[in-house]
Amino acid sequence: TTAARSMMAAFSPGFRAAPRQDWTPDASPSRPFAFSGARQPAFAEAVQSVFGEMAQPSARTAEAQPTPGTGQPAPIEDAVDFSLGAARTQVHENYIIAQTGDGMVIVDQHAAHERLVFEDMRQALRDRNIPAQALLIPEIADLPEEDCDRLMAHADDLSRLGLTYERFGPGAIMIRETPAMLGEVDAVGMIKELADEIAEWDTSASLNARLEHVAATMACHGSVRSGRRLRVEEMNALLRKMEATPGSGQCNHGRPTYIRLKLSDIERLFGRS
Repeated sequence: TTAARSMMAAFSPGFRAAPRQDWTPDASPSRPFAFSGARQPAFAEAVQSVFGEMAQPSARTAEAQPTPGTGQPAPIEDAVDFSLGAARTQVHENYIIAQTGDGMVIVDQHAAHERLVFEDMRQALRDRNIPAQALLIPEIADLPEEDCDRLMAHADDLSRLGLTYERFGPGAIMIRETPAMLGEVDAVGMIKELADEIAEWDTSASLNARLEHVAATMACHGSVRSGRRLRVEEMNALLRKMEATPGSGQCNHGRPTYIRLKLSDIERLFGRS
């Protein structure tokens, strides 16, 4: 019928005119909405400055750190105005380089953290007994019998520091708990070093003095070790804790934890004074 033929014709391919010769992407009805018409060579990339890739943040663009005592971020422009400045990098996996408003500071991360851990332990010892953490599997330290005898004689005192152990035969000590604030430590190495120190204790010293001496030894085992890579935020956190801790300028052995270099001294080294 006429209606059927008309319907079939509607779906039959018909003649289509060739595209106009003056066709352009800009005039195409199927062009992207935001097409600008500007065309770049294949694989074109924006030119980048070599120095831009190597650029480091300046002293005034350091990441904001919390203001001590407030918990609020300090103004970014004040980052280097802290006493120990803003951490810039870590060298030889042990020394933190920090920039201050008038120079730079070099911090021995192990010595500094050792002192901070010791001060935390000493304060906790004054307030209460130091919390202990139980070892999932007790560790066994093989020692001379006389060292075991000395350790057992002071077991109750050392338990106040979070160190719990018991005799395990004539020449061995079983360690069950270590100080929680030290985290994961070499328990066997620590107990052996304590055994050597107890043998040299001055019997006239007070118990508190002895315990603080032990706390200093434990702090060495629980501090950030040389060779550990730190993130910038970890380095800055260490600097802020040092500023808030009296006596943090010296480690437990009396050595300096940091040195300070004035910009004028640095310039003098380069003959710029």
